[in-house]
Amino acid sequence: MAVKIRLQRHGRKGYAYYHIVIADSRAPRDGKFIERIGSYNPNTNPATVDLNFERALYWLNVGAQPTDTTRNILSREGVLLMKHLQGGVKKGAFDEAEAERRFNAWKENKDKEISKTKEQVEADKQAKIKERLKAEQEIHKAKAKELAAKKAEALEAQAEAEAEKATEEETAEKVEETKEAKEPVKETPKEKEIKEAEKESAEAAPAKKEAETEKEVKKEE
Repeated sequence: MAVKIRLQRHGRKGYAYYHIVIADSRAPRDGKFIERIGSYNPNTNPATVDLNFERALYWLNVGAQPTDTTRNILSREGVLLMKHLQGGVKKGAFDEAEAERRFNAWKENKDKEISKTKEQVEADKQAKIKERLKAEQEIHKAKAKELAAKKAEALEAQAEAEAEKATEEETAEKVEETKEAKEPVKETPKEKEIKEAEKESAEAAPAKKEAETEKEVKKEE
């Protein structure tokens, strides 16, 4: 039976992740499998791989054939390197201690590269956040400036309207005062009666004085 190491798709549209499985090469891609040895999520940066290293190495040693994608994954995880080093030990090129030393040195360099990549991704993320915040602040400043300008225009218009209203009221008061100054003062009936009585009294005063004078003259005679 030909055995494959391949990916089995899971997840949803636009966010797929994969199980790394051992399956019969004749089985459907997402059908039955012999063993699940890990998972692969390409949606993260860098991609996340959770792999049972020992079982992956075992299946390679018994002849399981990885697909192109799973071969790249196994290579990045060091499974292919370990298989190669074990082959060197069997051939007597070096001992197991040297194979272990070489593998650990490779793994240390790989971990450093991954750490550097994660740091760069985080730095890029923070830079994008700062850039977005700066852009939002610029937008807020522009909106605040526009709002202040509109408010100033509204206050100016209100002040002009109030000044115009005050001018109109002042003009109306002056017109009213001028009108009142030109119009004669209307007398009340009582004032008119008093005035007529004073006039009659003034007209009768000479005649009364003349009568009194004649009366005095007659007394002297």
